[in-house]
Amino acid sequence: MIGFSDPRRALGVLLAASVLVSAPARADDIQDASRLLKAGQHQQALEHVDKVLAAHPKDPQARFLKGLIYAEDGNSKEAAEIFLKLTQDYPELPEPYNNLAVLYAAQGHYEKARAALEQSIKTHPSYATAYENLGDVYAKLASQAYDKALQIDSANTGAKNKLALVRELVGAPPAPPAKAVAASPKEPAAPPVEAAAEPAKREPAKAAAEPGKPVVAAAKPATSVAAAEPKPAPEKPVAARSAAAPDPLATVRAWAKAWSAKDADAYLSFYAKDFNVPGGESRAQWEKVRRQRLTAPKRISVEVSAPKVSVDGSRAEVTFRQIYRSEIVKSAGTKILTLVKSDGRWLIEQERFSN
Repeated sequence: MIGFSDPRRALGVLLAASVLVSAPARADDIQDASRLLKAGQHQQALEHVDKVLAAHPKDPQARFLKGLIYAEDGNSKEAAEIFLKLTQDYPELPEPYNNLAVLYAAQGHYEKARAALEQSIKTHPSYATAYENLGDVYAKLASQAYDKALQIDSANTGAKNKLALVRELVGAPPAPPAKAVAASPKEPAAPPVEAAAEPAKREPAKAAAEPGKPVVAAAKPATSVAAAEPKPAPEKPVAARSAAAPDPLATVRAWAKAWSAKDADAYLSFYAKDFNVPGGESRAQWEKVRRQRLTAPKRISVEVSAPKVSVDGSRAEVTFRQIYRSEIVKSAGTKILTLVKSDGRWLIEQERFSN
């Protein structure tokens, strides 16, 4: 469940990716784009999406994925425009309404988010995630209403008690940043290119299992220090701490920690000079893109789960389940890192990711 217990959290949702297409070549591009998006390779994902849209400008999956890519890159305006247009072209699809509500909530437009979520539920009555998100929106609206009541009548004990209860659910008044989405909508039964789309057929039992529930790492609240007090010694950067990592797994965990901290310099320091850059990019271009990916989200959480380590002299391979979360997207899959020991440090020489 995505709540507002932290004032900087916001409405969020993860939809299970489902791509139901008729043309095999188009299906391959959609699948590849979805996989690349989950792996954080957004430019490559966008290329596959644009390839589909060049041939099928109204394709709902491709347009939906393009909206997700824009959202992941922090282009909320462009993402919202895509989702809004999808609700107009394919009003029978619940996912665009739901995702549009996420972006509205991120901007503090809770009434617009409420309307979009109610439309999503009207379209798909067994859409559990939309109901949960609608509850969060109602709670936020209630918080604002009780707060307004107390501004008018500060002695209103009932409003105080209710506001305290609601804030346990949604957090304090500051408008939270967006918590967004990762998925492809199901394609309408009719071809989406020229003919008007017929309502998509959905089985309630299956649909209820579609939405996932992302987990948001609580952001640490800001702290203040009195001017007269001496400043504490700065904490060592992640890169410095990781330099003495005693084994490959410790290095991988430190790498994930640097990624979660959005410390681009520390994160990139874990990669060997001869790192096998994916996609044939130059090292400089790859680093530039990775820095952009680290700075675009407001929060990132990278979890290393169920690791398996194999060491052969100065080389090692660490296989684990990587769970990535940001306020924009959540993805999970198997990550395989090949590391080499150099000057007492384990460095990443190659990385592979699969769903």
